[in-house]
Amino acid sequence: MSRIAVVYWSGTGNTEVMAEKVIQGARESGAEAVLYTASQFDSEMMDQYDAIAFGCPSMGAEQLEESEFEPMFSRCEPKLKGRRIALFGSYGWGDGEWMKIWEDTCISEGALLAYHSVICNEAPDGEAKEQCEAMGRALAG
Repeated sequence: MSRIAVVYWSGTGNTEVMAEKVIQGARESGAEAVLYTASQFDSEMMDQYDAIAFGCPSMGAEQLEESEFEPMFSRCEPKLKGRRIALFGSYGWGDGEWMKIWEDTCISEGALLAYHSVICNEAPDGEAKEQCEAMGRALAG
């Protein structure tokens, strides 16, 4: 059985809904999946999981949330090499540039993107929720 961590930060609840759907998809595929907020997770926990989904909305000028998520993720970056991960999040403005920058960072660190990144404008609609469930299933496989 795969062990999956889903780690997220959410200010409005949109990214939290996405995280819950990733968990749902992973569990429906038989994985042991654990949900963490950014403040509950640290880089030392990464070795306990076969794959990790990270979720963070776009903040400010197309960037990750700076007080909790970005510091936690920066500490995880050195452990991304060869690790199966997936990225998701919501945005309220812009065009999703923060996700492209985030993907490029992960790839440059040697991460293996196990599923295409899922983004949505504001609250996740039915399609975004299904994509998050599919992400969870992909991580479980």
